Amino acid sequence: MYRFLACRQVKARATHEGFGWFCSFNHSRSAHSLPFATVEAEEISGSQPAKVQNLVQGKWINSSSWNTIVDPLNGEPFIQVAEVDETGIQPFVESLSKCPKHGLHNPFKSPERYLLYGDISARAAHMLSLPKASNFFTRLIQRVAPKSYQQAFGEVHVTQKFLENFSGDQVRFLARSFAVPGNHLGQQSHGFRWPYGPVAIVTPFNFPLEIPVLQLMGALYMGNKPILKVDSKVSIVMEQILRMLHYCGLPEEDVDFINSDGKTMNKLLLKANPQMTLFTGSSRIADKLAGDLKGRIKLEDAGFDWKILGPDVQEVDYVAWVCDQDAYACSGQKCSAQSILFVHENWSKTSLISKIKDLAERRKLEDLTVGPVLTFTTDAMLEHKNELLKISGSKLLFGGEELYNHTIPPIYGALKPTAIYVPLEEILKDKNFELVTREIFGPFQIITEYNQEQLPMVLDVLERMHAHLTAAVVSNDPLFLQEVIGKSVNGTTYAGLRARTTGAPQNHWFGPAGDPRGAGIGTPEAIKLVWSCHREIIYDIGPMPRNWEIPSST
Repeated sequence: MYRFLACRQVKARATHEGFGWFCSFNHSRSAHSLPFATVEAEEISGSQPAKVQNLVQGKWINSSSWNTIVDPLNGEPFIQVAEVDETGIQPFVESLSKCPKHGLHNPFKSPERYLLYGDISARAAHMLSLPKASNFFTRLIQRVAPKSYQQAFGEVHVTQKFLENFSGDQVRFLARSFAVPGNHLGQQSHGFRWPYGPVAIVTPFNFPLEIPVLQLMGALYMGNKPILKVDSKVSIVMEQILRMLHYCGLPEEDVDFINSDGKTMNKLLLKANPQMTLFTGSSRIADKLAGDLKGRIKLEDAGFDWKILGPDVQEVDYVAWVCDQDAYACSGQKCSAQSILFVHENWSKTSLISKIKDLAERRKLEDLTVGPVLTFTTDAMLEHKNELLKISGSKLLFGGEELYNHTIPPIYGALKPTAIYVPLEEILKDKNFELVTREIFGPFQIITEYNQEQLPMVLDVLERMHAHLTAAVVSNDPLFLQEVIGKSVNGTTYAGLRARTTGAPQNHWFGPAGDPRGAGIGTPEAIKLVWSCHREIIYDIGPMPRNWEIPSST
């Protein structure tokens, strides 16, 4: 457990040395390396495989077994991950058990740690602002979760801005309390944000830097001790960022980091019994964990995300470009990706669909504007396409074929950006609804058409969906916006001509709505909701009224 003395020493070092540690960063290593890094992103290969370790009780450790990760672009074994099996979880269980329920810090305990984490955030933000560091993490993301350079850099940029946002005094401001006058002199009630203590974080592959860092830092800011597990396919990114955070002053015992399969992590959670677990990933696993952990969980699960084009047609080129980005950037592997597009008949009279088709077809594997799908095989996606085309009136608008001339291994998917038209009336039929609204975590979307009289049918589709993450209402008609927003649920909803479904910047809430288990990310509100609970302390110190006597029993 983190000790007060260590905290004081780190704080003192930060105070007296300022950011002098950046000088050693600039001079202590060769021009192409970073002082915290144990790998070179460009050099990871079958002949020079990288190794990923675990972190527990402040020490980096290996395990008795190694999981070999293959390069998603060519199938070459290029990363070895030290995966902990069920026999090796005890050190992690013991580490979590050392953290009390009142956390590593709270408003009454070690408040200097709020300042420490403000300093750590400032240092880490500055580090990620340096071209050498930002390029390192951008390229590392590309190696394990192939996406275009700009999309991968977007993760680094959002993370860097988030850390900037919580520099200085901003961490302690998260723990701001309030007071309410009592019934008599000497009585006041105070509301405080209180940590959970031992917590767990489980995150997916598609954003290997942004999601785990933002949730991890939020947990730490509020005084919790987290154990972090990310998908082993991409865990090298988080291993390296943890090493960077240590370099920036993060106490090594504050975070545990484990690589394991899902079964092992499930057993660890049941045995360690963390006070709260944050899970980002599939709805199926989320529901299982909610039962296993007796509801002590926050979820940011999958989303079949929708976009509605309203009756007012304008800026067709721009709207087509946003539709292409929403559906096919990162090969559609965003939980916020546009899964279904409702096109008002006024838009159908334009060249919108052909423009989306042209934009989708310019994507290519060479620049990773389309690339490997890591959770669906090519055959699985083509089978889904064929099932949809059996629906009466449905048709393939574009795509629907495997990528040409690729070396993507068969355990992953390689599909051209695809769109299938399904009539609105058919979507609403019970026999079709589940098939049409199945989330395909790849470059795949449904497109349908409606007229003004059919808007209630569109709203019925939205009501019947079970996941309510992101949405877009593309219209500048205030009455149309009012109608759709007022009769829908999605937690992050863009509205207006420039509305999109994707985008999780650090400046606004990103998360689902309509589910009491829903988790947010990025903002002070999200951090306080997910990583702290309310504690009320009522001070009642007197004085006693003069001539007070024991009253009658009641």
